Amino acid sequence: MTITVIVLDSVGVGALPDAQDFGDAGAHTLDHTLKTTGVKLPSFQALGLGNISSVSSIPRSQTPQASFGRMNEVSPGKDTTTGHWEFMGVQLEHAFQTFTEFPKAVMEAFDHVTGRGHLGNYPASGTEIIKDLGEEHLKTGQPIVYTSADSVFQIATHVDVVPLEQLYRWCEGAREILQGPHAVARVIARPFKGAPGQFERMGEARKDFSLTPPQPTVLNALRDAGKEVIGIGKIPDIYNHSGFSQEIHSDSNLDGIAKTITAMQKRPDGLIFCNLVEFDSLYGHRRNPVGYAQALKDVDERLEQILAPLSDNDLLFFVSDHGNDPTWPGTDHTREYGMLLAYGPNYQAADLGSRGSFADLGATIAELLGASWQGAGESFASLLKPVEKP
Repeated sequence: MTITVIVLDSVGVGALPDAQDFGDAGAHTLDHTLKTTGVKLPSFQALGLGNISSVSSIPRSQTPQASFGRMNEVSPGKDTTTGHWEFMGVQLEHAFQTFTEFPKAVMEAFDHVTGRGHLGNYPASGTEIIKDLGEEHLKTGQPIVYTSADSVFQIATHVDVVPLEQLYRWCEGAREILQGPHAVARVIARPFKGAPGQFERMGEARKDFSLTPPQPTVLNALRDAGKEVIGIGKIPDIYNHSGFSQEIHSDSNLDGIAKTITAMQKRPDGLIFCNLVEFDSLYGHRRNPVGYAQALKDVDERLEQILAPLSDNDLLFFVSDHGNDPTWPGTDHTREYGMLLAYGPNYQAADLGSRGSFADLGATIAELLGASWQGAGESFASLLKPVEKP
């Protein structure tokens, strides 16, 4: 059996009950994006995306092809790592640390790693900070350090000044520093290229250096059961490469889709796990609903190709890890329900309701693939019933 999970990164389906604690009451990434732009998603409508109780931007289907629902995030956060870890059974009691400025001790240790000083060290948009500090970086060779509302330490360097491998080594050094009381969820390499006034981030060369999950995940349980676990895109980085039998790099949403389809065609016995990050990185944070809607349409138009490799017993899940409402004030993620669609050619559509945790996804996958899992999450595998044949 092959189970495929595709994360539509940041495509939240409505504010969670505690969204007001995060300043996000009323946020709704999917509805606000589609209502603002008028874009239609007929293939996702046919699956049943509009049947999710909090979605009003897509008409309900009277005969949805997929099971549908939404997932409540238990962990106190609204970032990539928190959401993905909870998918696979790790529920956090405390949110990852965030910083408006990294402490002097951290930056002195980082300067020792690089042998240079640094620029920045404040919260900023990645495109804006290279516009502001890029020329100084070209003159001094000092890396640009910045953060955001997420728990991240981001290092931006020009590829002609700092070769990629050197940037990655600096990130590894920063990862060793940012532990314990100074731990952040991710250290991110943010290389860029071009001339002043025309700087361009190199998304294909971005690399994340994450903390290792504090306990075994469903991914580890699947590997222990002898199953294949194939991570596509930034998925392996998020779990610090723990629990994977194969890792496949992707350069964009469409490249990730193409590589996921190729992996599905090989019908591995286990899990294919892909993240489509551009909704979040290119359009959500930049508050670009038109670009966000077009990215959704791009996936919608390829849905038939994505479903084609599925055999009778296979399942495909579409989920989301948080929101990033492109119509919302600011540039931060938004605290929202995760979408949940589950499709298989031989499965009846069912209303999966509001799941108690993102971890229900991992528990379900473990049960379906016959892996032992005693951790967080309540499996809904019993709701995914084969079609009754005459």
